[in-house]
Amino acid sequence: MKTITIKGQLRTGTGKTATRQLRSQDLVPGVIYGGASEVNFTAAAVDFKPLVYTPDFQFAEVDVDGKSYRCILKDLQFDKVSDKLNHVDLLELVEDKRVTATIPLKFVGAAEGVKAGGRLEIKMKALKVKTYPKYLRENIEVDITNLVLNGNIRVEDVKVDNYEILNSPRIPIASVTMTRQLKQEEATTPAATKGAAPAKAAPAKAATPAKAAPAAKK
Repeated sequence: MKTITIKGQLRTGTGKTATRQLRSQDLVPGVIYGGASEVNFTAAAVDFKPLVYTPDFQFAEVDVDGKSYRCILKDLQFDKVSDKLNHVDLLELVEDKRVTATIPLKFVGAAEGVKAGGRLEIKMKALKVKTYPKYLRENIEVDITNLVLNGNIRVEDVKVDNYEILNSPRIPIASVTMTRQLKQEEATTPAATKGAAPAKAAPAKAATPAKAAPAAKK
């Protein structure tokens, strides 16, 4: 998995004044937690860009005054006016300690429902999981080949070894819905005839009038 390297230095000053001064120098304050001790540091804003401005899940190797920390991104804060990065929270990875991470989903295969004229709708782009650092990966593959028209793939359908998935199991992550064109085609298609039509009764024959009996001779 890709690793982003960040060169930082220990942060000494605290408070709003010190923070404003850092940001005026294009430095971003951050914190590393989860390990033996919490580390407050600063690094150049440009160094955080490959880690922050991407949908990919990546490791961060943060060097602070000669000591290296292997981390994952946990939280970000942006300025409400300028939208500049204000603060970064990183979680240090400890091999024997499980971590919670948000892993992107990667959909593979061609859905049967799409081949039948439906439209694929992606409901979720990532799942929250709990696992050990050695099992972290850049994405979770979800095979949608057997996804039929009007069908769903739900969180409970995703099975990954060594992962505890924390999202609600019944939430759909992908579905195939009918397009407007397909709905119109179905609406204009005549319904199938149900059973054979009843046979028409044969017309009744008119009764033959009875012959009059011959008159008796006198």
